[in-house]
Amino acid sequence: MSWVLLIVAGMFEMLGVGTINRFNQNKDKNALLLLFLTFGSSFLFLYLAMRELPMGISYAIWTGIGAAGGAILGMVFYGESKDWRRIVFIGIILVSVMGLKLIE
Repeated sequence: MSWVLLIVAGMFEMLGVGTINRFNQNKDKNALLLLFLTFGSSFLFLYLAMRELPMGISYAIWTGIGAAGGAILGMVFYGESKDWRRIVFIGIILVSVMGLKLIE
């Protein structure tokens, strides 16, 4: 169950990165509220996952999901570069995260 909580935490981290961009564009109360809710949820689920998982593994996976997910969101929704090298390095991040799970 703690792995599911960690993945949920990473997804909220990814959404939080997307809401930073939205807040930078709009600067309205709804965007700010969404920013606090996504990052707050991310930290909550990370906390819950870390009750059973080691801190180092949890943090590495959480940041990996957030970093790779944020880059993917940027490519899909914000017109950022889809250069093949960028995609390869995002893939390396994701494979590394899966590798950490396999050795746990």
